[in-house]
Amino acid sequence: MFVLYLIAFVAGMVAGISPCILPVLPVVLVASTTGPTLIGAAPAGATATLTSTTRKNHRLRAYAVIGGLILSFSVFTLVGSELLSALHLPQDLLRDIGLVILGVVAVGLIVPALGELLERPFARVARRQATGNKGAFVLGLGLGVLFVPCAGPVLTAITVVSANHMVGFSSVILTADFAAGAAVPLLAFALAGQRVAERVSGFRSHAVMARRVGGIVLVVMTVVLAFNWANFLQTAVPGYTSALQRTIEGNSYAEKQLHALQGATTATKKLTNCVDGTGPTLVRCGKAPAFTGLTTWLNTSGGEPLSLTALKGKVVLVDFWTYSCINCQRSLPHVEAWYNRYHSDGLEVVGVHTPEFAFEHVVSNIVTASHQLGVRYPIAVDNNYKTWDAYDNQGWPSDYLIDSTGQIRSVAVGEGDYTGTESLIRKLLVAAHPKLHLPPATGVPNRTPVNPLTPETYLGYKYQLPNIANTSVLPEKASNYQFPATLAQDFFALAGTWTAGSQDMTAGTGARIELSFEADDVYLVLGGSGTLNVSVDAKHTKTITVSGLPRLYTLVSGPYQTATLTLNASPGVKAYDFTFG
Repeated sequence: MFVLYLIAFVAGMVAGISPCILPVLPVVLVASTTGPTLIGAAPAGATATLTSTTRKNHRLRAYAVIGGLILSFSVFTLVGSELLSALHLPQDLLRDIGLVILGVVAVGLIVPALGELLERPFARVARRQATGNKGAFVLGLGLGVLFVPCAGPVLTAITVVSANHMVGFSSVILTADFAAGAAVPLLAFALAGQRVAERVSGFRSHAVMARRVGGIVLVVMTVVLAFNWANFLQTAVPGYTSALQRTIEGNSYAEKQLHALQGATTATKKLTNCVDGTGPTLVRCGKAPAFTGLTTWLNTSGGEPLSLTALKGKVVLVDFWTYSCINCQRSLPHVEAWYNRYHSDGLEVVGVHTPEFAFEHVVSNIVTASHQLGVRYPIAVDNNYKTWDAYDNQGWPSDYLIDSTGQIRSVAVGEGDYTGTESLIRKLLVAAHPKLHLPPATGVPNRTPVNPLTPETYLGYKYQLPNIANTSVLPEKASNYQFPATLAQDFFALAGTWTAGSQDMTAGTGARIELSFEADDVYLVLGGSGTLNVSVDAKHTKTITVSGLPRLYTLVSGPYQTATLTLNASPGVKAYDFTFG
């Protein structure tokens, strides 16, 4: 584990210089350089004298701010959610407290009289030690619950361990290592700012004005953090640490140790081995794993979670899906029809939403998309892949049919054979209630494609891009590309300016994509904002306006054809994934 601890420390340092921490840098700078006390107000007309003691106390303020940040970030990451849940408090409470602390400090810097009033509870401390470092530590505590670095494998493993209440010595040390690593560049930044302030005489002679400007900066950052307006800044700046993060945290040794930390094992029997290719028959795959690690429940009474124990006596269909997946979207009408037809006869459906893309983690996006798709049965949000791992699931969509005794009786991976799955549901309902008279089968049309199709094509560099015709793609960097002279079947190519992200391509000036496909329908997950002009075999067919949350757009609608698709994207459009039907 020692090597893993070292990896965590270095990973924290990388996170500390990543684009994700940009919003907290102004706060760290202002908190470290302004004022001798909690609020930072000094008596009117006071002259700043930089004796050696003053310099020492001034620099200790930076250590106090960063120390508070490390402590609160570590504690909040490990046990914050569990503590709030145990006290039946809102999950955003600690974040709100951090924003309040930041706002109070900001107002105290701007209005000295109010700052002095707020300082009175600390007057006895101030008489003993006029450095204000205890106040700076409190400010750091508030800042720590607002500090959210880029979540690489190390931080993800820590979060998963915490979510599953498996906090132990190793995870505590790992968290402390990561937080300490992240603090190193922040402390360097804070101390550098202090040295500049000490050496610039104008700063010292206008100390009151400098504090007020610092207060205004804190007010602005409080509002920015409160409304998540920093998201644009964080995503607009290229991920200049991504390659370094992958090298440090994504190597095979780190992955193996992090999986061990989470209690993962490769010895678990794959439930997908229970798939019976002979047709719609019932098999016995063992006891169904419990739902675990779920963050949110939708479409249940009061958002209360469901459990397989409580559902015993019912037939349960566990459907793994994600809202931007076209394969899932084609299967959802069948699942919804089964729920509507058989729920009163003892069928329960649980749609386990396990995200494929980062934007699919956002619960509000899931709510909006599920409403648009007409999903009314219970949805379990599996952002940490814990239930996915418990079922050893392999893809979207996948259905696990559980009988009234809690045993898995059928596993269906992918689209198709909805008639067969529905017949098994009916058999299990009758087995559970022999006198049950079922209504007719649903008969929803099967839209699963039958002709040969171009394979699903991801556009993010993390997918290796096996069917791109360009010679190379530069990760996280705006680059100019040119179409090749020829384009092989099922390949795509880029032209103009594109920025390749881990999961998407972001259009720049003159951005175009060519794709040689065979299918009835062509779909593309798009995000950002702008327009997309669509042409098939050089004939313009439509213009798509891209806006709102990332979702699936239809580019081509039948009939079946082999053709070349050309897309002209305006700057700011994000393309994630081609799928075909």
